[in-house]
Amino acid sequence: MNQVSSKETILIVDDEQIVRRLLHQKLANDGYGCSEAGSVDDALNVLSANREIALVVSDMKMPGKSGMDLLAEVRANYPDTAVIIATALNETATAIECMKQGAYDYLTKPFKLDEVTFSIWRALDKRRLQLENREYRQHLETKVEQQAEKIRASFFNAITALAHALDAKDGYTAGHSQRVSEIAVGIGIELELGHEQLESLRLAGMVHDIGKIGIDGTILHKPGVLSSEERIEMEKHPAIGEHILAPVVEDTSILAMVRNHHERWDGGGYPDGLAATGIPLGARILALADTFDAMTSERPYRIANSLDFAVSEITRCSGSQFDPSVVEAFIKARRVIAEATNN
Repeated sequence: MNQVSSKETILIVDDEQIVRRLLHQKLANDGYGCSEAGSVDDALNVLSANREIALVVSDMKMPGKSGMDLLAEVRANYPDTAVIIATALNETATAIECMKQGAYDYLTKPFKLDEVTFSIWRALDKRRLQLENREYRQHLETKVEQQAEKIRASFFNAITALAHALDAKDGYTAGHSQRVSEIAVGIGIELELGHEQLESLRLAGMVHDIGKIGIDGTILHKPGVLSSEERIEMEKHPAIGEHILAPVVEDTSILAMVRNHHERWDGGGYPDGLAATGIPLGARILALADTFDAMTSERPYRIANSLDFAVSEITRCSGSQFDPSVVEAFIKARRVIAEATNN
């Protein structure tokens, strides 16, 4: 038998003081810490004052509440505390019912002290094993989640870096993703979005065009108007972006923003032809931020438009291309947007 830990405390519950004294003396000699209670209510008071009690040994029949009542209270409020129920020899059925209700073991009266010692050791050993297994599972789950989060973060950082590289390859779109992200967050703040929503919006803005990696460079950098076939190919990039991000991005709102940032309020956008509030709010915000930055940035086929012209065009397209509430927030956030774009 293993050596008993002196830190384990046992609560003895019995309405007969002589029984409590007998068990107390025996268990103290075995190295346990001991507390006593003469009723279920007294026992609950002791448990409330000392939540480190490892085991309760309780008589079944006592004036007022029974040992079964105490067992129910302990299981509900002190699930890490083991319970052993003491019953008379003719109460075997009751003892078995106690086991079904969560008791670790039962003892029969009159006590055989050696059996008491063994039953307590067995119950505490089982309790220790359960606590160790739970702690191990929790530790393992935490470590697995931490590792998974590191892997996700590493992949996401790599993809973000790839998005930056995509910007850097084209002098006309350099910094586009960063600016769209900042503009979108500015609009989100005006719409009073929560911190988590703003963070998702920021991240989606950083990678919203990642799908352009899958588009032919001659189409991406064509100085003139795209042909119908080229336009169809270009319109694949939101869905490609979602496909690239799906294995490493758990936040489905980010995936939806990337996929649907070219949808239109009137339903004429792509890739899904969503309309109005059927378009995720973040995607509606990104659609405006993306368009605004494209209009105010130089392109191979035109010079940059002024801030005032871009704002006028976005206002004109409110209710057709853009969500009117997002346009309104955009107008209110002009100061933040001007700072972000240095216009």
